[in-house]
Amino acid sequence: MDDKEGGTSSDWSELTQECLFNILNRLTLEQRWQGPLFVCKSWHQSCQDPYLNLVINLESKFNSVRELAWFWTPQFETKIDGMVRSVVVWSDGLVREIKVRHCSDHGLALVAQRCPNLEVLSVKSCPRVTDETIAAIALNCPKLRELDVSYCYEISHRSLALIGQHCPNLRILRRNFMNWMDPSQHVGIVPGDYLNAIPQDGDDEAAAIAKCMKNLRRLELRFSKITAKGLAMICEGCQDLEYLDISGWAHVTSRDIMNATSTLKNLEDIKKPNFYIPRSVFHTERYGHWQLYDERFQTDAFRI
Repeated sequence: MDDKEGGTSSDWSELTQECLFNILNRLTLEQRWQGPLFVCKSWHQSCQDPYLNLVINLESKFNSVRELAWFWTPQFETKIDGMVRSVVVWSDGLVREIKVRHCSDHGLALVAQRCPNLEVLSVKSCPRVTDETIAAIALNCPKLRELDVSYCYEISHRSLALIGQHCPNLRILRRNFMNWMDPSQHVGIVPGDYLNAIPQDGDDEAAAIAKCMKNLRRLELRFSKITAKGLAMICEGCQDLEYLDISGWAHVTSRDIMNATSTLKNLEDIKKPNFYIPRSVFHTERYGHWQLYDERFQTDAFRI
């Protein structure tokens, strides 16, 4: 096709499928959704090729922007759910890796139904992802080897147990919580009722991990309310741990950590609580457990 100046212009819709696939394969999922998906019918169809939709990874997008209150709204959640469901359909169930945030049971239900080859699932900050859906994923996605359910407060120890029982290849678990000792960094962004709803069943989670996830290599549990008893259970049950992050824990001492981890022969790196928490930081009506600790604990606990 000749342009107005006598040159030659290309009709991009007439690219061969092989050439178009090569171009689209060099783009991220986000880049394809921002342009090529809407160029023309042939490009739209090519963007739906199953082999272009094996991975849904939006982590770089979330990491590049500041967390916004809008992310926690149903409207934003609906957008993420829609993207997840579309890619699952286009992949014809071949999705191997999903890394998103702020989705819900609505989006993940289709993953559980259609993605038996799923190996990596990361769903941080999802207030409406529940035990029901994680249980379905545990039963239908046995190849799972990496799971991140950080800041998902509707997921309990029951889900962790099911994942461990039905996903023997699991090697990485991230189950981090928001900084409940200094919630000011989340105020105005995370809804207040959710911010105050941090799960209290720390040792139940520890028991589930210790009993059902014996093959773990990497475990992150930042700001968990697990106690020294729970830490001992984890270290006894997960003898192959190579990396352990327990930063932000407020219920263990340096001696607890030393005693529990002494049996972990493969442990290469451990992130410990490394700060002193003054009594004045806490609202006593909310954190009444501090009255159980004597002054010696308050001054010596975090001298790691």
